[in-house]
Amino acid sequence: MTWNDRFIELFKRCTARYQSGDKDFTQYYTDEDLGLLDSIGYRPRELFDFVEDLCDEGEPSLSTALLVAAVRRDYFQVVMDGELREPTMTRDNIPNFGEDLDGIHYLPRILAKARAKLRGELDPDLMFGCGGDRKFLRDHGNIPMADFLRRVWASGDDESKLVDWIKSL
Repeated sequence: MTWNDRFIELFKRCTARYQSGDKDFTQYYTDEDLGLLDSIGYRPRELFDFVEDLCDEGEPSLSTALLVAAVRRDYFQVVMDGELREPTMTRDNIPNFGEDLDGIHYLPRILAKARAKLRGELDPDLMFGCGGDRKFLRDHGNIPMADFLRRVWASGDDESKLVDWIKSL
């Protein structure tokens, strides 16, 4: 089985547990599941957040969760050489909801979350792809979540590239 097949199977299993009323995600994962998540640079809470939102809000889809995981996995393996990092982006140091970048409100927040997601430094209490992020992406050209992550990666520290791309949509 490839990692993506295992991810899909795990996601479906977690979704079934959540829908059955079991919301204690800390009990969802076997040692093999945790090994898979480690191998792609993912934390158990990251997967659970996508499961919870899908079950409660109808989005993001399983395919979106897989594509986002694929971007994180690629970044983790290519840029980070498979080295896990501790969370550094917390509720205390993330840009607030009202901040803007070149007139685009919320962009500093979603950009900070996306960068932290790529590096595996997003605090478990924060989610890249939350309802606010999804609204921003919908409102700015219906940008697929994984595409946004890839653009953030490709833009590096040059925020003007990201601003220009968003304004072109």
